[in-house]
Amino acid sequence: MEPIEVNVNGLVRGSAAGPNDSLLDWLRGLGLTGAKEGCAEGECGACAVLVARSDGPERTRWTAVNSCLPPALAFDGGEIVTSEGLGTAGGAGVAQELHPVQREMADRGGSQCGYCTPGFVCAMAAEYYRPDRQPAGSEGPAADHGPNGFDLHALSGNLCRCTGYRPIRDAAYALGQPAGDDPLAARLAAPPPVVKLTRSGPGGSGPGRSAPDASGFVRPGTLEELLERLEQQPDAVLVAGATDVGVERNIRHARPPLVLAVDRLEELRGLHFGQEHIEIGAALTLSEIERGLDGRVPLLSQLFPQFASRLIRNSATLGGNLGTASPIGDAAPVLLALDAVLVLASKRSEREVALADYFTGYRRTVREPGEIIRAVRIPLPLAPSTAFHKIAKRRFDDISSVAVAFAATFDGATVTNVRIGLGGVAATPIRARATEDALTGRELTRESAAEAGRIMAGEGTPLDDHRASARYRAAMLEQAVLRFHAENLPDLEVAR
Repeated sequence: MEPIEVNVNGLVRGSAAGPNDSLLDWLRGLGLTGAKEGCAEGECGACAVLVARSDGPERTRWTAVNSCLPPALAFDGGEIVTSEGLGTAGGAGVAQELHPVQREMADRGGSQCGYCTPGFVCAMAAEYYRPDRQPAGSEGPAADHGPNGFDLHALSGNLCRCTGYRPIRDAAYALGQPAGDDPLAARLAAPPPVVKLTRSGPGGSGPGRSAPDASGFVRPGTLEELLERLEQQPDAVLVAGATDVGVERNIRHARPPLVLAVDRLEELRGLHFGQEHIEIGAALTLSEIERGLDGRVPLLSQLFPQFASRLIRNSATLGGNLGTASPIGDAAPVLLALDAVLVLASKRSEREVALADYFTGYRRTVREPGEIIRAVRIPLPLAPSTAFHKIAKRRFDDISSVAVAFAATFDGATVTNVRIGLGGVAATPIRARATEDALTGRELTRESAAEAGRIMAGEGTPLDDHRASARYRAAMLEQAVLRFHAENLPDLEVAR
């Protein structure tokens, strides 16, 4: 067990943590039991806490994350606020007076059994402190935003099963701006904490070498060190947000021999705009990518709100989503439609691989032992007409039964180029190449869309499973082409 130090609720707390201890378990071991384990999969939000993260040069952003997923060792040297630490700090970092978020939840009846409430409060507090949150102007609030500028999707990863969501929404929409003397608001103007290069267990150099589970944890300081360690131990597991690895640990009791934390590795966190492509670092979170792109890639803008929940997007990365090679990952179909290229790096070399050539089978890829995804490159210029259709049992925060992404270029009403990415219909994410060929060089009419839709119904090998039947999946693929035609119909009619 490795002793770590974390600033929790304004006090530096030192306590031992093993390589497979979650942040939630570590916090509850300190007696901070507000955060709860509900699902252990990052789907209910009962475990949410606030983490101080970088928000550009010399600034900090309070970010809500699921504490049940990431390893506690990843927060060595970090700064965390739990539900107990909101409000006016009292002894041992426990609040004496209610925080405005807590007060509104209490006044408006937003809590009943209370199990989910601490997680709701922390997620709500992150949105309360969002730097660009502003009251609605004369045109009124945007959809799913309150008159105070509160984005209700900030709570999308938090579930309540007894109170109901209306009083929780009312509490969120009643919040004003943080007071001038609010210490958590003042913290935003200071640099984020410097994360330590923690080593623990057999793969590290700390005193935890004899950990009972024989697992190790290392936070490499450079990309070179990461690749060196990975070459020495190819079965090591890379962790950024732990939104997949954490589930494997909690539900399937996976215990990798070595965990390499890459979430703060600067060489994997760039966002660069070039003449020929946009390069996105593999360890940038989806929320950071969304803010950094600021709508410049419309197809990704359509993806982000439908990708899991805000709590997950605050931790999940493109590198992780593609690294697992899941056939139902939502990022892959979109990136296939964008003709994305992966930059793969190892100690020996760096190479580029088109995403369309990356997947070789169920959860198998062309990545070689010791090789990582360093970045994702999106070629420029972008196709002007795009769409992302996610078919799932719930509108948000659900796994896709079918995911379809389109990126098309038109000359008048004629399709000059189109790329279609599919997820959930085969052992790997795929390009719908037969459908692309059927559309290219033709006017997109109701008839040509219907013909192409019939072809796309047979793309891949639609499966029968608990999410959907093969027949349903085929029907959704066919309808997706018709829907894409309908979405573009006004522009097509003008072009004709």
